[in-house]
Amino acid sequence: MKTFLAALLLMIVNTATLHAVSLGIDQLLLEENRKLLNGKCIGIVTNHTAINGVGKHTIDVLKNERKRSSFSIIAMFAPEHGLHGDAHSWEEIADLQASDGIPIYGIHGKTNRPTEAMLKGVDLLVYDIQDIGSRSYTYATTLFYVMEEAAKRNIPVIVLDRPNPINGIVVDGPMMKEELRSIVGYINVPYCHGMTIGELAKFFNEEYRVGCRLTVIPMNGWRREMSFEDTRLKWIPTSPHIPEASTPKYYPMTGILGELSLVSIGVGYTLPFKAVGAPWIDGQKFAEKLNAQKFPGVYFHPLYFKPFYGKFSNQQCQGVLITVTDHLKYKPVSIQYLIIGILKGLYPVKFQEALMKAKNRKDMFAKVNGTHEAYALMEAENSIVWKLIAIDQLVREEFIRKRQKYLLPQYNKL
Repeated sequence: MKTFLAALLLMIVNTATLHAVSLGIDQLLLEENRKLLNGKCIGIVTNHTAINGVGKHTIDVLKNERKRSSFSIIAMFAPEHGLHGDAHSWEEIADLQASDGIPIYGIHGKTNRPTEAMLKGVDLLVYDIQDIGSRSYTYATTLFYVMEEAAKRNIPVIVLDRPNPINGIVVDGPMMKEELRSIVGYINVPYCHGMTIGELAKFFNEEYRVGCRLTVIPMNGWRREMSFEDTRLKWIPTSPHIPEASTPKYYPMTGILGELSLVSIGVGYTLPFKAVGAPWIDGQKFAEKLNAQKFPGVYFHPLYFKPFYGKFSNQQCQGVLITVTDHLKYKPVSIQYLIIGILKGLYPVKFQEALMKAKNRKDMFAKVNGTHEAYALMEAENSIVWKLIAIDQLVREEFIRKRQKYLLPQYNKL
């Protein structure tokens, strides 16, 4: 019995060790990295998601570190949703002042980039924000804008790395066309790129010849096959509709569809991005059609629900609840195109009506997709699933080869 208990305890300890992840902010305070801060006047690009392994915010960690490393914090920069994450996506982030007098500059809305005045006196920028692994999420674009502005002024940038919450393996979806670059997609990577924010920064800096004096502080203990749940870290909702650690896995399965305003995607209900439904859908038939395609890593359950707000508010809807059964095998954007194709096949009149009503959203739909091709196929073709999935397939395969040089070796599989 004692032998069994000892073996069990060893297994538990080994499992805990295997999944113990030390974030970039924790690694920054190691002796060999802390010297990067010495004597600097620092600007911090951050928000509410930037907590360390024990739940302390990066701002507080760095404020406590100031005396020991002899640096000062002279500015903070808040992205979409604000420093505390309580602003909606359509709200401009206003400039504020912290209780200790440090200015907090909003860099979403009126200006999406730090200006000359905001950067006055800053000689080091530190970026620490949790991303969600999908190209259309604006936090990564904010980093790219910061890097460009820093490069113009020869200001070094430190990126404190954090997990890709989907994982570091799944690559799926169209690439980004140059003419569609915007805050919802700024660099030519697939919609799901399988990279951490630090790896994306390295990719952007070299591929776009930014010339930023970039330092990425890697995590310790994170592996590419990990979803966020595997890390055992605390999840802080990155925005109002990304409430749980699992939500980033679902965002790329329905978020693009949401731009068409055809169906409810669970936003306005308790299942943001995890449900697809409408009053005119037969949930049982819809689930059967989707499951019959046997896409790996996903299952669709019939669902009955009534949204509290947003699309079909207070209306009885039927549809599907999506379950990811294998986060390493599923292809989220391909699944989204499957959902779109099945909807068009089952409900062609409703689908066409939605396209007509969404004409004013056509440009945003293209920007989020990264291409005009998806909308054109939906408008003109009948059997669209495999044609949508095939968009940019060869270019995506080339990206997978190209990205290898930017992947941090510490994150390779055990």
